[in-house]
Amino acid sequence: MRCKWCNLDNLVYVKYHDEEWGVLNLDEHYLFEMLILESFQAGLSWECVLNKRDAFRKAYDNFDIEKVIKYDDEKTEKLINNENIIRNKLKIKASINNAKIFKSISLQYNGFKNYLLKYFKEYPIYEVGKTTSIVSDNISSDLKKRGMKFVGSVIIYSYLQAIGLINSHENDCFMKN
Repeated sequence: MRCKWCNLDNLVYVKYHDEEWGVLNLDEHYLFEMLILESFQAGLSWECVLNKRDAFRKAYDNFDIEKVIKYDDEKTEKLINNENIIRNKLKIKASINNAKIFKSISLQYNGFKNYLLKYFKEYPIYEVGKTTSIVSDNISSDLKKRGMKFVGSVIIYSYLQAIGLINSHENDCFMKN
């Protein structure tokens, strides 16, 4: 059995559920990619974002942070006009700004993972049926103070689930540890 939310008709979604979601991955490149993708989820389904993941990778130079932080108005317009990704101007501009802040935090804490881990006494946290927590509230609040956008507590909670700091696989799911 898999988590009830996993659309079994979408092989991309099934693969994501089976191989990524809730699996601890604190690789800096992965942390950056997932934060950018999660920020595009605001107001949409994760399945919608996930279906466009390959197009996002291509459009965002495989989430090379050094390239993304240098995106200019011309590149921003290319992204806004890219029919293969989510073309929300505010989210696209925020993604470039968030990349700069991500890099700044990474430098300050010797890695974004170290920044995230300061909010955890132990990890992963196992919990089901939640969309926010004290941890996601605190990280969201701090990221907003630093100037990030589209990083509300629900988005950050989803991000923490995606990178495996929170494992929310349902009790009858084969991925439940």
